[in-house]
Amino acid sequence: MQIGFYFDQTRCTGCGACQVACKDWHDLPAGPENWMRVLYTEEGKFPDVFVSYLVAPCYQCLEAVCIQACPVHAISKRDEDGIVVVDDKLCLGNKECNVKCLKACPYNIPQFGPELGAKMRKCNFCRDRWSDNKLPVCVEACPTRALDAGPLDELKAKYGDIQEAEGFVYSNRTKPAVVFRPKRPKTS
Repeated sequence: MQIGFYFDQTRCTGCGACQVACKDWHDLPAGPENWMRVLYTEEGKFPDVFVSYLVAPCYQCLEAVCIQACPVHAISKRDEDGIVVVDDKLCLGNKECNVKCLKACPYNIPQFGPELGAKMRKCNFCRDRWSDNKLPVCVEACPTRALDAGPLDELKAKYGDIQEAEGFVYSNRTKPAVVFRPKRPKTS
């Protein structure tokens, strides 16, 4: 089984509730390390403006290139659900390995704290919650229900198989486990 995310870009208001819930649940300190990011795109000029948001957790790629990039094999993929995990005891930290995993990831997902030698950390699909048959905290926190998560084949059956969205390009190399309902600019 491969787990994944669904994101309805037409419903997201960019409120950041998913991001705040993630930082709170994982007890991440204030600062630049965010396991869930909300990216913003704006195009056009008033009065014809197009705005969209894109959530950026770890997409739990089927072919996660961060795994091969890690020089000490601190990153792996769980067989039972496809969650990409990091062993912080093995991770060399941002100084010693020169953030190879971050440089390899087309979505800039690996996160490092601001301190020298910070270990790589990232979204882990709230694996503690997932093991208890609960959804990731970002999904439960979303007030507009723009997020869902679960087995990728079930998400595709429920929502379709669109893998492109405004601000997101599907990588055939990494095969991110995500499906979208994209928001499209209005045509005149």
